[in-house]
Amino acid sequence: MSNIMDSLYNMRLLDDLARQDTVIHKLHPLVKLLATVSYLTVVVSFGRYDIGGILPLVIYPVMVFTLAELPVKPIVLRILLVSPFIIGIGILNPFFDKQIFVLGDREISRGWVTFLSILLKSGLTVTAALLLIATTGMDRLGSALRMLKIPRIFVLQLLLTYRYISVLMEEVARTLRAYSLRAPKQKGVHRSAWGSLAGQLLLRTFDRAQRIYEAMCLRGFAGEYNTGGFGKLRIGDWVYLAVWFLFFITVRFYNIPMLIGSLITGVIR
Repeated sequence: MSNIMDSLYNMRLLDDLARQDTVIHKLHPLVKLLATVSYLTVVVSFGRYDIGGILPLVIYPVMVFTLAELPVKPIVLRILLVSPFIIGIGILNPFFDKQIFVLGDREISRGWVTFLSILLKSGLTVTAALLLIATTGMDRLGSALRMLKIPRIFVLQLLLTYRYISVLMEEVARTLRAYSLRAPKQKGVHRSAWGSLAGQLLLRTFDRAQRIYEAMCLRGFAGEYNTGGFGKLRIGDWVYLAVWFLFFITVRFYNIPMLIGSLITGVIR
């Protein structure tokens, strides 16, 4: 039971973080969405062997973390949740890509380089997506998507699915609480009750969703998930977007670590 409630709390934590009042939180949601999309595009555009070129892009999540005053631990824990899937995708690369290249005095398989590249790219993209939600919130993010002329049905499905997860978790918690009260000395749910509990859970969530929909209709819902309007983009929003665009373009077309290394070695010589 405690695990279910902890999961429900952790899921709502991102929405709570999105209500803070910092420099990043005050930015227009459309600006943060465009900056994140451009960041993701640049990250995935690098070649599978170009680890050095990706490294400067770590600056973006670090700056957002700092300016938004977000706690690092909850975000890192969510990144670790998807790490097994990332490792599962890239762990076979060293067995298929056995080409060797020399790094200093050592020989390294290109497969391990591609594996590290997958880990780095996946970590950066997942972190950027979580930071976008933690600094914007799903409702404001949905409004930004509508401003980009994303079809209403897609945005509505995204928002309602996100909300329905919390409804499902609440019904799971209630069902397990009722079961534990009727079987106080039993640890967990007996396998003979799995089918009936799953059916009851499905019926309860359908009924809860219907009540929520009726409540939305009574409040004027007509197919558009209204979250309130936003003002026009301010100068600070444009500056934020322009600075990151310029940084991403620079990192994509110039190998900054190599340039810095060449500059340092040239000065030393």
